[in-house]
Amino acid sequence: MPKINVYLPEELADAVRDAAIPISAVCQQALQRAVREVTAMRASTDRLSSEPGQAATFSRFTDRARSAIDLAKQQATRRGDATVGSEHVLLGILDESENLAVRALQALDVDPADVRTELEARLSANRRQPPAPGEAADQSALDPRARRALELATTEALALGHNYVGCEHLLLGLAAEPDGIAGEVLRGMGVEHRIARRTVVTLLAGFVHARSTLASGSSGTGEPAAVAKSLERILKRLDDIESRLPG
Repeated sequence: MPKINVYLPEELADAVRDAAIPISAVCQQALQRAVREVTAMRASTDRLSSEPGQAATFSRFTDRARSAIDLAKQQATRRGDATVGSEHVLLGILDESENLAVRALQALDVDPADVRTELEARLSANRRQPPAPGEAADQSALDPRARRALELATTEALALGHNYVGCEHLLLGLAAEPDGIAGEVLRGMGVEHRIARRTVVTLLAGFVHARSTLASGSSGTGEPAAVAKSLERILKRLDDIESRLPG
């Protein structure tokens, strides 16, 4: 049986040993689930269809993420582009506006309006070829780079332990995809994949903390220090993991 090394942060490794968790069995189950999820996404994202029979295609996408995908399709349709590209997906995220991906950009001191301006400039400079005579455009089809970005978004969600795909995962997928216009624009503005992931994790941790605080009716006394310490631990674990990643 082939061997795959799994690296864990020290704290997690200690906890796994103390709890006597059968890590091989757990990893196999997690990997099997991840393979099923990504394979299903790969098979079902060739087209962006809102038909009832296609509703399961993006069943794990949040309402905001599905809205962003619909807006991406509208962007392609409006421009007469033959397929939906990564640039349209990023524009869809910006058009949806009220999502964690946009907040992550703002947290990185990147103005979403500047991202839109750069995307518009790139689209104008790199106009896609119109459909051949007699060949109708199909704005429900994803091009290979957009399809890869959505696959990466699903992988990011699984890696973070999430059972949904949100706009924040779409942003991470776009930033990680190497060839699309969206990734080039994001990286050109300083939104590197690892930096974006750390920002998303930090924002999510803050939201979870705020929600638990409201639910408990806490007055918040002394909580900023606790939040900072919690986020510091999360970021340290991310550093430990990322230091072992290739590249």
